[in-house]
Amino acid sequence: MGLLGMVLGLPLAPARGVGWTLRQVLAAAEREYHAPEAVRRELVELERQLEAGLISEDEFDSREDELLDRLAGPRPGGTEG
Repeated sequence: MGLLGMVLGLPLAPARGVGWTLRQVLAAAEREYHAPEAVRRELVELERQLEAGLISEDEFDSREDELLDRLAGPRPGGTEG
């Protein structure tokens, strides 16, 4: 890219920076969403809610299945967990 291309592309630089930042935030959020530690914490909290009578057995089963699917589901980068 020559000097003219750089000058003409300069107004787009902030948009490219914002796009890169959004991609990084999304990737970090996906890693946290699928992190085994995060899922285990949610499972512990779910069990606490069941024992405290805050949720029904059916709701517990449904949410537990969702969490276990997250734990076993595809990971960012295309790897299976």
